[in-house]
Amino acid sequence: MSALTVFAEDQPQTGQRYLDFVAIKAQLASIDVQFERWSASNPLPEHAQADDIMVAYSDSISRLKQQYGFQAVDIVSLTPEHPDKAELRQKFLAEHSHDDFEVRFFVEGSGLFYLHINGLVYALLCEQGDLISVPAHVYHWFDMGKKPFFKAIRLFTAAEGWVAQFTGSEIAKSFPSYDDYIAGLA
Repeated sequence: MSALTVFAEDQPQTGQRYLDFVAIKAQLASIDVQFERWSASNPLPEHAQADDIMVAYSDSISRLKQQYGFQAVDIVSLTPEHPDKAELRQKFLAEHSHDDFEVRFFVEGSGLFYLHINGLVYALLCEQGDLISVPAHVYHWFDMGKKPFFKAIRLFTAAEGWVAQFTGSEIAKSFPSYDDYIAGLA
């Protein structure tokens, strides 16, 4: 289940939670963040590879490529067994922005995006079937948890892909981690 919690930036333990897709989409639209749900046009095999995923979501990918002029598309996958999971998690946990907008579609698993905009922090739990598009220059960070499990399609307008400008802020340390956020939903 997708979830959104909106916090004041100085109150990281208390926020307004939204669990309904329409309410989440409306809250995010108010800050120009695109949030969609996609379904595969073809069934995916149990251990789908990148080519299988690209074919299964080709209609949706083509629509976004045409709409926004994406130049690069790839698949990122992390599991609890990944040898660099701790280092990757720390990199994404640092608040940053991009000159390009950041688009992720979750084919499997989940991850938690935090968007820091106008004195508020929006914590969005994305799960299988969710697409998020973070506008360029929006401060944000991403937590995949201590035992990451996700497979996502990434789309870029810049050919070089993911390039971050880190803020040096420690704000991410104040907010619930992915694991704590998930526990709070139970």
